[in-house]
Amino acid sequence: MTHPLTTFDKKRTALVFIEFQAEWIGGRGVLYERLVEDKAAFRAAVDRAAEVLNVARQGGWPIVHAGLDFRGDPTYRLFAGGKDVLGLRAAIPRAGTWTGAGAEHVAPFEPLPGEFSTLGRSGASVLKHSNLDAFLRNNRIDTLLLLGFATHVCVESTLREAHDFGLNAWVVEDGCAAFTRAQHEHVLREVVHHFGGRISSTDLIGQLHSGA
Repeated sequence: MTHPLTTFDKKRTALVFIEFQAEWIGGRGVLYERLVEDKAAFRAAVDRAAEVLNVARQGGWPIVHAGLDFRGDPTYRLFAGGKDVLGLRAAIPRAGTWTGAGAEHVAPFEPLPGEFSTLGRSGASVLKHSNLDAFLRNNRIDTLLLLGFATHVCVESTLREAHDFGLNAWVVEDGCAAFTRAQHEHVLREVVHHFGGRISSTDLIGQLHSGA
């Protein structure tokens, strides 16, 4: 069930687009091809996120592009080259992702002038060691609207960390996707209410229009 709607303050709210890059949405990205089982649901989430982005841009809402980009670290020194480490620190070097064309943002999600792109991220959460925290603090932003991939990995990690940072975070439920519907639905049903809220893209677009 969608959390009861709140009124979003444009000055204190940012839409955070997580990894709308070629690895996921470039057509033949490595992660899309290897990991995404329910490709129709995944593509539907991309389409809904694009609609949200378009309305947010028209209304001048704060937009954040939170990607991964290891093109400056092709041997993954940040993750010790993937040796003697666990989790994504091992999986990313093993897959060889985010060091080439897969790190490119894909239309219409390329950052535009005036939109914020994160730097320095080192974890599953887009807040982990990135400059996003400073951007939010310096602009008095305390509410995040999360869209992107994957629901059960980086979106969930960001949701949890945002909660512990004292931020209000909302998952745009049909603007995110996991590898399977079951993974996505589990996060929405069993996890989100502990750390934030959920909202549909339709309800969010209505809010963005009303606050424009």
